[in-house]
Parts: sequence; structure tokens; C-alpha cells
Amino acid sequence: MAEIIQRDGTWAFDGTTVRITPGLHRSVPLFRQTYGEVAVPLEAISGVAFEPERKRGRLRMRLREGADPLLHATGGRLPDPADPYRLIVDVDRAGVAEYVAEEIRRALLLDQIPKEPTKTYLLPGPPVPVSVRSSDGTVSFDGTRVRIDWADTSDRVKRATGPRIIGVGDLVQVEWLPNSGYEDGFMRFVTRETSFSKLPPEKDPYALDLWGSTRRDLLTALVATAVTARLPHPSTRGGLAYDEERGPRPRLAAAAVPPPADHHDVLLRRLRELGELHRDGVLTDEEFAMTKAAVLRGF
Repeated sequence: MAEIIQRDGTWAFDGTTVRITPGLHRSVPLFRQTYGEVAVPLEAISGVAFEPERKRGRLRMRLREGADPLLHATGGRLPDPADPYRLIVDVDRAGVAEYVAEEIRRALLLDQIPKEPTKTYLLPGPPVPVSVRSSDGTVSFDGTRVRIDWADTSDRVKRATGPRIIGVGDLVQVEWLPNSGYEDGFMRFVTRETSFSKLPPEKDPYALDLWGSTRRDLLTALVATAVTARLPHPSTRGGLAYDEERGPRPRLAAAAVPPPADHHDVLLRRLRELGELHRDGVLTDEEFAMTKAAVLRGF
């Protein structure tokens, strides 16, 4: 057993699995504490390294593309402190960190683990049901359906449509961008009907606009990951496009795009819905014009 215990967390390697447990100290981000323990099978790992610094160092694990629904759902955009595959190491424990990294690398070599992308997820993602309250509303996932209940501060267009319920079978993918504190983030549920829609997140009834507490809104990645883990693997939907800075990014397969006839029907349906909201007095003239223009631009 190779193990390192730090205030930031614990890594324990038994020869087949690296068990990563987040620390309980207040410096450990809420996302990592909530995501909990991660058991990484050896076959999901492409490499590991210890990066020494003057006052402390970092253990970093790199996973094979397509192995982890968390990395796929977040597109490599998780802030560094929230990354569960990173461990801050005190300078006096650098030797232990090097030993743990070397033991994992030796096992990868002995077991001849390939570095190629995987054809299936090798990690399960968070358990369901999972529910997160964000700045724009509460999003829940029970394993088969996503439900969004809008907050009182959500846009009128969203509140007028009522709770949004989306079946997993209707989803193409989940798009997620964190709230950085300087720019808003979002989580958008892309369906076959909405894959062309480019409404801004604050008005899109299939998206959560993340503008509040960065610490709290980051938890929406739990839902994004749980849903992603239950969608077809990206290797069956066009695969992954890899970004050196952000990691694996999803490609939409051509099969996910509606044919032109369906495209036209979706546009007409969205315009009719907006017209009804306008006639009922839910949308003002200005809101109707702005939202209609956004729908037309998106299509």
C-alpha cells in the first residue's frame, strides 16, 4: 500500500485502485468535499506526477480521455482547487509524494495500461438522486429525469414556463461553464429540439444561469456529471475534441442534429410559445422582441 495523508486529502494506492479522499479542513473546496471519495481504477489512469515547489508541491493525476464523466461534463473547466485529481503536498512530505507517484507509474508500466481514449466510462460519477440549489433555481436528477424549479429571481420567461422536466432519453448532452466570480456561468441541457437554440442562459428555459455564489454554483457540476454518466459515451457520439488547456471537450455527432424539416418545426413551435406568453401579458413588448430576436439568431 502506497499512501500519503495531507490536510488537503489522502491518496491510497493498493496496486489496482487509487482511492482519493478529500480533506475535512476548511481550506478544501466545498465541491471536493461534496463530491466525496473517488476510487480511480488503474486502467483509467494515463499518468501521474509530483510537481515540487518551494513551499509545497502538488500530486497530479491525468486520466485517459473518456474515462471519467466528471472531466467530460466539465470540459476541463473545474477550478484548480476543486480538481479531485490534484493534491497539495507539504514540502516535508515531498519524498512520500514521489514514492506514491512512482508506485502508480510502475503499476501502469507492468500492467501495460494503454494511453488511448476509452470506449466507456471507467468511473461512475456521483450517485443519484442528486439535487443542487443554484442562483437561478434548484436542479435535481433522479437517474431518469432532470427537473428544474426556478427561483424567484429567475427571468420572467423561465418562471412563466413553470418547472422544466427533461427525460434522459431526450438529452443530447449537458453544457457546463462555471461562474468565475467575474463572468456568469451556466448549465444547459441540450435536447434534439434545442440543439440549435442560442438563447442567452438567463432566458433559456433549458439552462441555469450561474451568477451568484461561486462556491455554491460550482456544485451544479455534480448534476452535470450524474447526467453525463447516464448518456451514451462520447465515443459513440462523435468522440472527444482535446484541448491542451481545458482537457477533453465534447463533439456533437451529426446524428444529434435535427434534419432541416424538424429544424423548421422547432423554430415555429418556439415562436408560437413566445407569442402566447406575449398575448397573455407574461412578456412585455420589449421582452418579447428581444427574446424573439434571440431565437431567430439561434436558428
